[in-house]
Amino acid sequence: MPLTELILTENVPGLGAEADVVKVRRGYARNYLLPRGKAYEVTPAALRQLDALKQKRVEREERELNEAEELSRRIEKLRAIFTLATGETGKAFGSVTAQDIGNRLKDEIGVEIDRHKILLERPVKDTGDHEVQIKLHHDVGAQFKFNVKSAAAKEAKPAEEAPTAEPERKRRSFFRRNTEAKKETE
Repeated sequence: MPLTELILTENVPGLGAEADVVKVRRGYARNYLLPRGKAYEVTPAALRQLDALKQKRVEREERELNEAEELSRRIEKLRAIFTLATGETGKAFGSVTAQDIGNRLKDEIGVEIDRHKILLERPVKDTGDHEVQIKLHHDVGAQFKFNVKSAAAKEAKPAEEAPTAEPERKRRSFFRRNTEAKKETE
């Protein structure tokens, strides 16, 4: 199988990072990487530009790392309280999910975090203090602490206050109902 050398212009999962020189099959290069602008062919002029691309990648990665560290510090300072409806036995009717945590973080610090980066094994259904790990960068994570409190479920109305049910109507057959409707319209 003939291979061709390419320089990647962006991160391609399973292949390489931006400014990497990779060898791929010609069909993959011709049909996927080149038309989508994810790579370009290696030429002497491109090799001269490679150093500038690598420097740009290093600066971008450094900036992303600094942003992730700052976000980690902001998240670790937060402490959120979630309220779940519970029954008389203390069993929760709902749960706190990764999506709920992501929404709360968006409300509190104004940064949207993908729910897949919130490492919650299963939704939290019990009250008390909890911690969850959030993966912000491949080198940076944050511990988010939150408390789940119980809110008493709405109590059922006593029988004397319950609204009275309407009396059941006599059921009519479909045929009879349609013929009566036709007579009324005529």
